[in-house]
Amino acid sequence: MTDWLHITQGDAPLVVAFPHTGTDLAGCAFASDWLARRDADWWIDEVYDYARTLGATTIRTTISRSVIDVNRDPSGASLYPGMATTGLCPKETFDGEPLQTLAPDEIERRRLAYHAPYHAALAAEIARLRGGHARVVLYDAHSIRSVIPRLFDGELPMFNIGTNEGTTCAPELEAAIAQVCAASGESHVVNGRFKGGWTTRHYGDPAGGVHAVQMELAMRAYLAEPANPTPDNWPPRPDPRRLATLQPVLARVLDACLAFAGD
Repeated sequence: MTDWLHITQGDAPLVVAFPHTGTDLAGCAFASDWLARRDADWWIDEVYDYARTLGATTIRTTISRSVIDVNRDPSGASLYPGMATTGLCPKETFDGEPLQTLAPDEIERRRLAYHAPYHAALAAEIARLRGGHARVVLYDAHSIRSVIPRLFDGELPMFNIGTNEGTTCAPELEAAIAQVCAASGESHVVNGRFKGGWTTRHYGDPAGGVHAVQMELAMRAYLAEPANPTPDNWPPRPDPRRLATLQPVLARVLDACLAFAGD
């Protein structure tokens, strides 16, 4: 563990990754420090605190996605060609406000300092668990504001399951997770606007025993989203009543992952 990379090792065949919980700007200059932190996956590691009780391995970075997004292709290639998205070192926020302009050598410095070590650690944990299990599930945990017109139309479904069109995990795992979400009574979609980021696409190798899934939660699932986030109202803390409804569903999702992995 470093001061910015936190890993809790477990022995169950499940890795839960939190690539976007960080708010540390690492001394980098932005047009607005508040905007540079606003698009974090706020509190999502707390939302999934159940994972550790299952023996899951967790990995989390405290570095802001605005410094470098460890869930983007390190080459800088877009994950969603032709669609609005943010890059390896984002030039703008989700809503399109300018964040920073960087020279290529600074992008490479950040890649080597943060992106490469994060993925070296993640790959090592997957390999460690594969040494003792025939199948390992990598669950990439995310959340996002429910309404962002630049990125998607209308209100995002509550549960957004991404498997890159079924290529990153076995169909029975995708179906089991979707079934849990459907049974919750809340809206869900499989491979809708969010099909899985670079982590899911890079590590998902069903034939090799690694099954990767991204879950993008709409933040209204666990907090009261203001219509217009400002420094005075964002981010709100999780709402205990919403958590009481959401967390049992997520627990069943993780249980389904472990049942699939054969633990």
